[in-house]
Amino acid sequence: MSEKQGIMFILSSPSGAGKTTMTKMLAAKNQNCEISISHTTRKPRINENNGKDYHFINRKQFEELINKGSFFEYATIFGNLYGTLRDPVLKFLNLGKDVLFDIDWQGTQQLKKIIKNIKLVAIFILPPSTKILKSRLVNRDQDGKQLVEQRMKIFKEEVLHWMEYDYVVINDDLNICFEQINSIVDCEKRGKKYNYNIMHVKKTIQNLIK
Repeated sequence: MSEKQGIMFILSSPSGAGKTTMTKMLAAKNQNCEISISHTTRKPRINENNGKDYHFINRKQFEELINKGSFFEYATIFGNLYGTLRDPVLKFLNLGKDVLFDIDWQGTQQLKKIIKNIKLVAIFILPPSTKILKSRLVNRDQDGKQLVEQRMKIFKEEVLHWMEYDYVVINDDLNICFEQINSIVDCEKRGKKYNYNIMHVKKTIQNLIK
């Protein structure tokens, strides 16, 4: 790695809690941030563009990349494969760019195991309630009713991984949540820690998983 090494920022959340939106907002706000665009075997949703939102490939192509050792991390989510290619990420980091990852807890675990000489900051985003989360999933009109129910069934399992992250934020208000995440990024880039209300987070988590 170069002396002017970038930072890896992971944003994770249960489906519908806001990680993709926050990732795009961070990239738009911070010129030095680049989004790591994942590869997936999932079919594109309406308004998703190949090479911008995801690299859409078939399962055979994905498995070939696995066999070549091309991925930093990959995971199976609702029957579809998702993965982060190693080379583009290292290229950005070597240029001094910070890289944003929109990935789940499985990918986060893998990255934390293998990343040794690169600064990595992991942020977990939670909804304020399961009722609001389900409403967001239904209203975004991207998934069928059956998939929405599947996402809600694994919600509590996903939430229980919150302790594996450096920071946990609650997406009750989009702009407030974004400003908090942006402050975390700013503090970490300056070598400082961001102080947040961990007791409020724990109380919210208790309500989410009860």
